[in-house]
Amino acid sequence: MKLFLTPITQREAFAFIREHHRHHAAPRGSIIQVAVSDDDYRVRGVAVVGRPVARRLQDGWTAEVVRVATDGAPNACSMLYGACWKAVRALGYRRLITYTLPEEGGASLRGAGWRLVGQAGGGTWSRRERPRVDTHPTQCKLRWEKP
Repeated sequence: MKLFLTPITQREAFAFIREHHRHHAAPRGSIIQVAVSDDDYRVRGVAVVGRPVARRLQDGWTAEVVRVATDGAPNACSMLYGACWKAVRALGYRRLITYTLPEEGGASLRGAGWRLVGQAGGGTWSRRERPRVDTHPTQCKLRWEKP
């Protein structure tokens, strides 16, 4: 099966994420989104890039891959990560980051030329003044970067 990049609307990408992502809902918004499709034009995966979630990384030069979801198609993730980097570079961004859970291997990121830069964050976003219900994993994550 051959995969190729295809455009996708935000609404379509978010619907795909709601159906296929293992532990997150669709993000709030995006800068760009991209899909990979098969020979029958069936979407096999999507990636969404937005502003960095961490406030201190919102320097105007950094973007974040906030979601990647596939139906398991081989090499779809690597293709999506590569496409995200090319797209944000064309928009003037100088750095692209993303996060994985420690139990996720990162083979797709390494295959797309990303590097692991270390452990980051974790914990709940709930505060006494602003209580929230955590519906996502709260352990420390691994930060990856495409410089």
